[in-house]
Amino acid sequence: MAGNTLTRMDLTEAVFREVGLSRNESASLVESVLQHMSDALVRGETVKISSFGTFSIRSKAARVGRNPKTGEEVPIHPRRVLTFRPSHLMKDRVAAGNKG
Repeated sequence: MAGNTLTRMDLTEAVFREVGLSRNESASLVESVLQHMSDALVRGETVKISSFGTFSIRSKAARVGRNPKTGEEVPIHPRRVLTFRPSHLMKDRVAAGNKG
């Protein structure tokens, strides 16, 4: 399965097949869920999906970096980054997939 990517369209199609909503309703549902998650993260809230994992925002302080080619020091400005921490169940599922 390496090289494959799950897209919004794939999620929409899965909702269409499994829930029985129309394709338009399925697309709206997927978009709505993703929008709620994005909005919460922008506000600095944590998004926790049981049995899947936790998305959160982390603030990184300013620091001095170095250009690896030239060795020149470059300031790196403070910023917010998105992090994901998988649940133990998700880690176990992924690890079990590696055994096959």
